[in-house]
Formats: sequence, C-alpha cells, structure tokens
Amino acid sequence: MGLAPTCTPPSSIVICCIMDKHTVSFRIDADKVTALDTLAEALERDRSHLLNEAVSAYLEAQSWQVEQIKKSLRQADAGKLVPHARVKQMARKWR
Repeated sequence: MGLAPTCTPPSSIVICCIMDKHTVSFRIDADKVTALDTLAEALERDRSHLLNEAVSAYLEAQSWQVEQIKKSLRQADAGKLVPHARVKQMARKWR
C-alpha cells in the first residue's frame, strides 16, 4: 500500500533567500540626497531600497544596450548592412 500524497498549504511554505550584500560608498550632490530622502519618505521606503532599485534599473538598461551593440556588430561583420540610401529614406519619415 502506497503513501497518500500530502499537500502543504501555501501559508505554511517558507522560502528563504540570503543575498550577499556589500556596502558601497560614493559621493553625490546634496540636493540629490535631499530629493532621494524626500522620495523615500513619500514611498515609505528607506534610502538603500531606492538606491538598489535605481542601480538595478541602470544595470538592466546598460546591459540591454551593450547586448544590442554586440548584436549589431555581429550583423555588420556578417555583411548584413542597410544601404545608405535606404537609411536616408527611413530618416525622412521620422521628420
């Protein structure tokens, strides 16, 4: 006779994640610190939380841009280029 499957209700599941955190120090203009603290208070968050969010957004955007540049360079190396006349034609539509 086999054991009946058990189901653990979601409220009793505990997930633990320990992140390796480091302290980083840098200089920032006083007015930016004031604005950061004002925003943190309005959002009921601390300064570290907002700085972590900002750094995460920055890293994501920069990583995306670097990947797009690498992709474009691979396309150029493979000869997949757009003729200059076609680029001028496309640019005229943007005006």
